[in-house]
Amino acid sequence: MTNARPAPTRAYAWLVLCFVSLAMFGNYYVYDCISPLADVLKAQLGFTDANIGLLQAIYSMPNIVMVLIGGIIIDRIGTKKSTGLFAAVCLVGALITASTGQLAVMATGRLVFGLGAESLIVAVTTTIARWFKGKELGFAFGLNLTLARFGSLAALNSPTWAAPAFATWQRPLVIAIAFAIASFIGAALYWLIEARAEARFDLGRGETDKVVWKDIVRFGRSYWLVVGLCVTFYSAMFPFQTFAVKFFMEAHGTSREMGGFLSSMLTLFAMIGTPLFGLLVDRVGRRSLFMMFGSALIVPVYLMMAYTHVSLYVPMAMMGIAFSLIPAVMWPSVTYVVDQKRLGTAYGLMTMIQNIGLAGFNLLVGWANDYSAASADNPGGYALGMWIFSTLGFLGLLFAMLLRQREVGPHGQGLETIRAK
Repeated sequence: MTNARPAPTRAYAWLVLCFVSLAMFGNYYVYDCISPLADVLKAQLGFTDANIGLLQAIYSMPNIVMVLIGGIIIDRIGTKKSTGLFAAVCLVGALITASTGQLAVMATGRLVFGLGAESLIVAVTTTIARWFKGKELGFAFGLNLTLARFGSLAALNSPTWAAPAFATWQRPLVIAIAFAIASFIGAALYWLIEARAEARFDLGRGETDKVVWKDIVRFGRSYWLVVGLCVTFYSAMFPFQTFAVKFFMEAHGTSREMGGFLSSMLTLFAMIGTPLFGLLVDRVGRRSLFMMFGSALIVPVYLMMAYTHVSLYVPMAMMGIAFSLIPAVMWPSVTYVVDQKRLGTAYGLMTMIQNIGLAGFNLLVGWANDYSAASADNPGGYALGMWIFSTLGFLGLLFAMLLRQREVGPHGQGLETIRAK
């Protein structure tokens, strides 16, 4: 006879959440460090909006393929090893980006960072799904995003707390390296705590089974509708943030500090609202209904900013609520429509398609701004980009409505009914 090891304690689960959230915290800072630096890059290095869009778009380009490979790597070697691997790649990318002001080298650094960053997010997402499924999963996802978004908040407000650094283009990127180091430390601490847990507890086999490639095309319709919402929602949010500070300065006459704060309102709302919405859907279900409501909120906001003089706090608050609600519901929903053994692959595929959107729309909006000669002298030039974002809002609402229709019908997979145990 052998003594079966017990299940891990809740304390271990919450420690895991803290450490992987630290990894995400640094990752989010490095991603968002370009936006508040956009006008400095334009003034000191002669970059165009298309160049700045490229620095964000190239982050996503390798993930059109790599993030699916990353998901499969996670399924094969486990989250513990893959989290450390991807965090190390992120750090290398941040180092390259800050090394020189040549566009080609900076773009290479962002590409390398992107190779690790999105796969790191997939690894962290899979980790949380493994440790919390059926036990306040939505709340755990929401809390993870809140902690991670401290990184975005710090980056977008860096013109305020690190104002002297913006005298040159390079110093803010050096600060980003420090946050990349913090991300790697978080990944290392998670590795250590899970290694200790494996020696003491039964963690289950989980996501390390063999990947069956044909399973990728067998994911159900609800999964693909969630993916459609994911790509349209994030393509409307993150490429907007790429140009948001510059847009607020040139089209609405704000300071860089105020522009950074307005952009960070999305993060502020999400930090508070995401875990609360996650806790709510854990209790009541109705996930597709919540996603439909959040999608509807972002449809009018871009045209409000382009054509009206309403206070910018209003559309940014509406976006902030959506930015809190949809991720809190969307990412945990995948665990209910995909087998747990395929979660790494499912999240990798979803993030891969998301990155097609992010790459394409960062480039498209950068081109649109240059084509329309968007500037402080021609603020109306930003309208074309705002119409692009608004169209994405309509498409996101369509996917959410189709998901709702699917889930209340006979082929629903429980997004409306499953509640935390």
